[in-house]
Amino acid sequence: MKFTIKKSIFADCLANVQRAISFRTTIPILTGIKLQTNEKGLILTGSDSTLSIENLIEEKEESNHLSISEPGSVILPSRFLGDIIRKLPEDKITVTVQDNFQTIITSGESVFTLNGTSGKNYPQLPEINSAATFNLPGHLMRQAINYTIISVSSQETRPIFTGIHFELGDNQLKAISTDSHRLSQRIIPITIPESLKDKEKVELNIPGRALSELSRLVNDNENISMMVTNNQVLFKMNNTSLYSRLLEGTYPDTTRLLTKDQKTSIKVNAAELGAAVERALILSHQGKNNMVKLSMDNSGIILSGHSSEIGYVKEKINALGFEGENMSISFNPDYLREALKTFGGQDVIIRFTSPSHPFILLPSEDSDNFNMIQLITPIRTPGN
Repeated sequence: MKFTIKKSIFADCLANVQRAISFRTTIPILTGIKLQTNEKGLILTGSDSTLSIENLIEEKEESNHLSISEPGSVILPSRFLGDIIRKLPEDKITVTVQDNFQTIITSGESVFTLNGTSGKNYPQLPEINSAATFNLPGHLMRQAINYTIISVSSQETRPIFTGIHFELGDNQLKAISTDSHRLSQRIIPITIPESLKDKEKVELNIPGRALSELSRLVNDNENISMMVTNNQVLFKMNNTSLYSRLLEGTYPDTTRLLTKDQKTSIKVNAAELGAAVERALILSHQGKNNMVKLSMDNSGIILSGHSSEIGYVKEKINALGFEGENMSISFNPDYLREALKTFGGQDVIIRFTSPSHPFILLPSEDSDNFNMIQLITPIRTPGN
């Protein structure tokens, strides 16, 4: 195998496929990247057996400066290959694979030799011939992921919570995530294929890591094709494909948590409240219990927190609106900070049922619908 290519193009594509590689894998071959040249161009593949990313660099695209002299394939160590390519002196690279899979990489006067292995040893990517194919606008898909990824659990004790639950039907995509302490839900409009309109909605659980990488790969101005099978999902964007194994199991019904009943409601600016929470975090992170309190009445909102070892913080927050009963509620400030960030600088409505029940955050301009919702479970304190 032999080819020449523009360094910046090669480096960018390498970085994309490296996102799928885990150096904690017990399968040594998966610490490498597969390079393959054929009539279409150069294909780069990275995988950890659960998540796989494939990138095609087309030879016909002149800006790639790709010229293939000999077809073939090789597996090269990902970590060293990426470092080498980034630090080569010139923007033209030549890669030559010898009969023993030793690979020579040259750029100007710089020459590296890497020991490779046969590309035939690399695991085959799953073949996905799906009847369920959805076309999703890139910017809306990123919104759904970035809005819900904050509530994905990092604990493997309940694997189903390490992903985002997707429901597709009725010309909408509903994304839901929870770690049992908080919940995020985002609904975006999509076009359901005619062949699926009379069928039941499609439900799937996609690992949070796969969706986090998808959000980094997709551009706002491109569309994504999502193809679903029983245990795999494939996302295709231009010349990049992301494969992910689906999480097994039934996602819990979260609708009962999203009640419109409320005893107290406040309207605040998300950025202003978020900045106050950031300040309270300075002390709350020093205490044994990472907790702050929100006290609300007709005169306004007081945010307070303390550390018995360090000190106390108290701040009054401007309320843009207040309805209902006076209330005080304690919670994890990290959860509220992350939830507020998903709303940007817009105004939000926060609804409370009681000091011991979860409270919800909604955009003020769409508070009657649950298209965008964050839910947080409070921390029980004596007397609540």
